[in-house]
Amino acid sequence: MSRLPVIVGFGGVNPAGRSSLHHGYRRMVIDKLGTEAQDKTFASLAALMNRDGSTSAEDRQFILDHTLIRRLETNLFDANNIPLHKRATIKSTSAEAITFSLKRNHVPDNPPENWALKENEDGTVDVTVPGDLDILFNDTRSSRVLAAGQLPTGFEPEKLYQSRNHPRGLQLTVFGASDALNSLGISWDEVRKRVPADQISVYASSAMGQLDTNGSGGLLQAGLMGKRVSSKNLPLGLAEMTADFVNAYILGNVGTTGANIGACATFLYNLRQGIQDIQSGKFRAVLVGGSEAPLTPDVIEGYRTMGALAEDEALNKIDGVESGEANHRRACRPFAENCGFTLSEGSQFIILFDDKLALELGANIYGAVADVFINADGYKKSIPGPGIGNYVTVGKAMGVIRSILGEDALRNRTYMQAHGTSTPQNRVTESHIFNELASAFGINKWPVGAIKAYIGHSLACASADQLIGSLGVWQEGIIPGIATSDQIAEDVHQSHLDFMLQHREIETTDMDAVFINSKGFGGNNATAAVMGPHVVRRMLEKKHGKDAMTRHAGLNEAVVEESAAYDESMIAGENSAIYNFGVGVVQGEELTISNSCISIPGLDNEVSLEVENPYSDFV
Repeated sequence: MSRLPVIVGFGGVNPAGRSSLHHGYRRMVIDKLGTEAQDKTFASLAALMNRDGSTSAEDRQFILDHTLIRRLETNLFDANNIPLHKRATIKSTSAEAITFSLKRNHVPDNPPENWALKENEDGTVDVTVPGDLDILFNDTRSSRVLAAGQLPTGFEPEKLYQSRNHPRGLQLTVFGASDALNSLGISWDEVRKRVPADQISVYASSAMGQLDTNGSGGLLQAGLMGKRVSSKNLPLGLAEMTADFVNAYILGNVGTTGANIGACATFLYNLRQGIQDIQSGKFRAVLVGGSEAPLTPDVIEGYRTMGALAEDEALNKIDGVESGEANHRRACRPFAENCGFTLSEGSQFIILFDDKLALELGANIYGAVADVFINADGYKKSIPGPGIGNYVTVGKAMGVIRSILGEDALRNRTYMQAHGTSTPQNRVTESHIFNELASAFGINKWPVGAIKAYIGHSLACASADQLIGSLGVWQEGIIPGIATSDQIAEDVHQSHLDFMLQHREIETTDMDAVFINSKGFGGNNATAAVMGPHVVRRMLEKKHGKDAMTRHAGLNEAVVEESAAYDESMIAGENSAIYNFGVGVVQGEELTISNSCISIPGLDNEVSLEVENPYSDFV
């Protein structure tokens, strides 16, 4: 019997704020919300930003100004004073050799051959260098890219638990996974009572690894900066640490785990693993996520030299401005006249149950993942350049929705949440994909949105941002418009498309599915088809019957109350980060082992060793 991967929880953080209970989504459409929803959104952001929760107009304006895409702030680094070393050669201004003095412990272990050294009684060493002397001067530079999707100002993930110099991406992992689990409304211990340990899986990663000074950045820079490599630099810099931290310090998971990497499509790569686990019937609960903290000077400069990022000078040129500060708030302009994407940071997680478990526990039903399709580009001229694989992923995603919900639903009750990076190449190629397939499937005006306009491009988390933002649409009935784009660029294909430049209000039950599209460097294309909660309930009733849905509704009342209680505690400023360092550690000697099962202390369910023969047709 088929199993449906139901989305029962989600959480995290991005430049729009905390993700759980749709708060981050509401920040993007705050101008369309009613007074009560606006008040709660501001209160949630004030708590996250460590403000006093004041509702004054001045405080609200501060919150608006210090969320979403904006000018780089100095809490991460000073973009106008980025330290570097500048090579130089010193030449003597006379016929005499160059001489200088050093402390004895500052003399290189292996000084150049042309150095003559003379030790002094005061612990210094005189150095004489005939000819020229090559040196590195301390210097600074200003970044030519000053717009970024930064987390809300004042949010300090490192202070929420004993972070012990963890890289920022892992700090965000702890917050993001904790937010998802706490908002579930069901104790994870209750889940573990119902589900054997080997039927739970975790898939999460970053796309680039942890590149700040506490991770791989420090590993690679230490020697050149005159510092020592930390014992944590290398292991904590690995991309799979996102999943490892969840397993070791948040869930205590002994089930399946993995860290799939697919550039900007990374989250969907992991999501595909998760839904296949549930569809197989071998797994019942899955946590899928991603974390990325790429706002470092070197990463920004790396993307800039590729010509990928929106530089201030280019933004001003587009706006017809000769000088002055660029409009950083509108740096990302998907499908309009644009000049590059805007780098962002964040962490996002979703929780999937199979349909039976969701009903048994009275879980919240936010939607379900119909499928995720991944295809490469074939032969390519350029690794970062787009190719043909995304035509296949989008087409297959459309095909699966047609098969499940029918032709009319596909044509009239779906929309596309585009990758929409805001590069000139993306606006042409991605729009061509959508336009050609809309035509092929008989869609005349297919709605297209692109929320990177608000929060930027968080790499591994990008498609998770799109998915979680789309879940909010089914709650509030507002599709975020591409509000930073005044008009669609002339080279964008749109004969069968409807690019939503303004927020669009809909009846939530009139939109049956959303497509989440992602295009990554190297030909990593992925498209997910996600069905709305009203569709999922209809499907569940058909499979399990009205009585089962009635029982679920009764159980769900307590779950909704628990989710709301968590939300209120976060708005009140309580810290709910989960970090179980050294808690519940089980050694191999404590296991009870037989040839049929393994019993693990602390877990009610045994791990069965009775594995069916998957090749019974061959033996």
